[in-house]
Amino acid sequence: MGVGKWISGFLGWMMFGPIGGLVGFFLGTLVEKGSFIQIEQGTGNPPYGTGTGGGYTREQQRTGQRNSFLMSLLVLSTAVIKADGHFVKSELEYVKSFLRQNFGEEAAEQAKDIIKGLMEKDINIYEVGSQIRMYMNYSQRLQLFHYLVALAQSDHRVTQEEIDVLGVIASSIGLSSADTESIMSMFKNDLESAYRVLEIDSSATDDEVRKAYKRMALKYHPDKVSTLGEDVQKAAEEKFKNVQEAYEKIKKSRGMS
Repeated sequence: MGVGKWISGFLGWMMFGPIGGLVGFFLGTLVEKGSFIQIEQGTGNPPYGTGTGGGYTREQQRTGQRNSFLMSLLVLSTAVIKADGHFVKSELEYVKSFLRQNFGEEAAEQAKDIIKGLMEKDINIYEVGSQIRMYMNYSQRLQLFHYLVALAQSDHRVTQEEIDVLGVIASSIGLSSADTESIMSMFKNDLESAYRVLEIDSSATDDEVRKAYKRMALKYHPDKVSTLGEDVQKAAEEKFKNVQEAYEKIKKSRGMS
C-alpha cells in the first residue's frame, strides 16, 4: 500500500492544522501527477471517537487513525533526522525499511519523497504535537515515540541535539516523564536501564518488580494499538519485547524464579 493511498483514500484529521499544512505540498504533487484518488465524501471532519458518530463507519475511523498515525510518523521522523543539522542516510534508510517491511516498496519510496520535501520546511514540534495529542490516544503516542527513539538510534550514535528534540516531542505529545524515560531506556543494555524500563528503582522488592512488569506489559501490549492495523500492531511487539527483556534481566540479577 503506497503513501498515495494512505492520504488520498481517507485523510482523517491530518489534513487540518499544522500537519495538513506541512504535507499539503505532497497532496499538490499527487494532483499534478494525476495520481490523486478522489477523497471519500464526508471527510471534512476528523473521523475520531469511540463510536461511529459523524456519519463515519468504524472501518473509516480505523483507516483515518491509521493514515494519520503514519503521516505523523513521517513528519516527526523528519524532525529527528534534522535535529543535529546533518542528513544521515542511515536514518532515512531506517524509515524506508520500516515502511517497506510493513507496507511495501511503493510506500517506502514515496515516504522518501515526503521526507525530502519536509526537510525544506520548518517543523514546529509543539504545534504538531498539540494536534497529535488532541486526536491520537495515549497508547498510539507511546508507539509513535518508541519508533522515533529507534530512529535516532539507527546510526548507532545519539547526539545531544537528537536527545533534546526527542524530549520536546515527548512533552509536546503529552507523554509522562516516566514513560519517556522508560522508552528511552529500552535501547540500553545495562541493569539500571532495565529498572527504568519498568519505571521502578533498584530498591524495589521482588514483589514490586513483578507488579511493575505486569503493569508495563499491559501498558505496552500490542493490542493497545490494534486499531492502527496489523502491521503497526506487529511493530509494537518490539516495545512489548523490550519490557520482557528488562524483566528477565532484573530477575536474573536477583535470582528470582
